[in-house]
Amino acid sequence: METKPARVRILEAAHELMLTVGLARATTKEIARAAGCSEAALYKYFDSKEELFVRVLTERLPRLTPLLSGLAAAPGQGTLAGNLTEIARQAALFYEQSFPIAASLYAETQLKRRHDEALRAIGSGPHLPIEGLDAYLRAEQAVGRVRADADTYAAASLLLGACAQRAFAYDATETRERPPVDEFAARLAATLVGGISVADTPDDPRP
Repeated sequence: METKPARVRILEAAHELMLTVGLARATTKEIARAAGCSEAALYKYFDSKEELFVRVLTERLPRLTPLLSGLAAAPGQGTLAGNLTEIARQAALFYEQSFPIAASLYAETQLKRRHDEALRAIGSGPHLPIEGLDAYLRAEQAVGRVRADADTYAAASLLLGACAQRAFAYDATETRERPPVDEFAARLAATLVGGISVADTPDDPRP
């Protein structure tokens, strides 16, 4: 049986430990042990636990950032509703899978602050998807598919905020079931498009 490369084993071990014990308690020593390598070997591939966390998010979870970057670079492709539906679908899945990993940080204020500082130092953080979606909507605004007076940052915050909330808001219900992701994404995108799309702008009633 072929052994997986060390980097792959480290990412898989990090993902599993972050899910089971939480990001706050998943140490690089424990990750290295689970991956079958030394802690020194882990640091050959990743500079810090924060970088490892970012790599888990970008390589092991739904690819939200590449989707946003690709759409922002080529506005006018597809339909606005279709693009936003796919963004909402990927974002909902991303937050569903990443929330259990990061949730433990919020129980330890000082650790959360250090973690945020480390993410900023490597140019990452939870604000980036909002900025990426804002950039896409502004690109669509520039080609005339989003209303010129639309607040693209607010629209991005609304869509991604709803996707993030889906990850934890339904645990308190009797069924503890989240809305099905495809239906959720389509309804969310349709509602957002109704507010910002040029095609849905009412005719000017003035003579």
